[in-house]
Amino acid sequence: MTPGRRREGQAGPYMPLNISIIGDGSMATVCALLLESRGHRVTVWGAHGDHVASLIQTRENRRHLPGYRIPESIRLTADDRQAFRDAELIVSAVPTQYMRAIWERLASHLPPAVPIVSVAKGIETNTLLRPTQIIADVLHTTEKAPDNPDRRARPLAALSGPSVADELARCLPATVCAASDDEEFARVVQKAFTTHWFRVYTNNDLLGVELAGATKNVIALAAGILDGLQAGNNAKSALLSRGLAETVRLGLAMGAAQETFFGIAGVGDLATTCFSPTGRNRTCGEQLGKGRKLDDVLSSMRGVVEGVPTTRAVVALAKKYRVDMPITLAVDQVLFEGLDPIEAISKLMSREPRSEREER
Repeated sequence: MTPGRRREGQAGPYMPLNISIIGDGSMATVCALLLESRGHRVTVWGAHGDHVASLIQTRENRRHLPGYRIPESIRLTADDRQAFRDAELIVSAVPTQYMRAIWERLASHLPPAVPIVSVAKGIETNTLLRPTQIIADVLHTTEKAPDNPDRRARPLAALSGPSVADELARCLPATVCAASDDEEFARVVQKAFTTHWFRVYTNNDLLGVELAGATKNVIALAAGILDGLQAGNNAKSALLSRGLAETVRLGLAMGAAQETFFGIAGVGDLATTCFSPTGRNRTCGEQLGKGRKLDDVLSSMRGVVEGVPTTRAVVALAKKYRVDMPITLAVDQVLFEGLDPIEAISKLMSREPRSEREER
């Protein structure tokens, strides 16, 4: 990376970087605010010129994160050629189902070897790839030293954990993981993002961290359905514990580390997503539990509900790896097969009794 001027930040000395953020939603905006406060030189690129023009005019993301001013020092652009100007670090803040199209659009402008950290949480429905895998697939790159000389090495990472955008914008305390197969790059991300209120741990289980971030959105839909049905905290707590158990089963089958799911990016993110009153996935589920139709709910919500398409992908992964995931399957049937939420709960509760250890 190009050396920058050393600066004393709120979390100790570090080297300010030129950072490009791809995306202009709530998480992109929060990342921009956080990184700018650390002294980094930040560019935010958005796919739609009209929205970026509004951001430039108002210096506020009224569509996705209203009420927080975007400093003049943050550069805003919809020009593909300017997306990565002088970039030393790139943050991919595009929802999972849109990542492939965005990165295909920008690939020709991307400088070689500049590392990328993704903050998306989901699984691509038609390929079953995780966010960093989508980026690697589009860019024909690999996280590690390539065996194939035609594939260029580019460090990739995921930043994931309990991170409700509105709380981050208010600088409320939060903790996340920077996960990468490249431990040095994980530490770069850690240093770039860490503040006195935003603590970043490193983690070498990229698969587990990304899988935990995707599956927790599915369980959050189920938690919201229980809220909509006013099923109570006993039911919701049971849902979280059993939902965690089935995501661990999938993770182990795919080769992830079990401890990842019991850490910040696993149970930590799961709890926040299932209980946060502003979480989109939980809110979507709550509206379904109250009897609203999925299309009506999605059309009325601000931003993308990642858990909806990810549910289809997780069901496909469960079939591929032969993992029993009854809660995920029930959510899928409510979303896409018209199963009544009350009937879904009844089916889960009436499953054959067994030892808790049998379902781990």
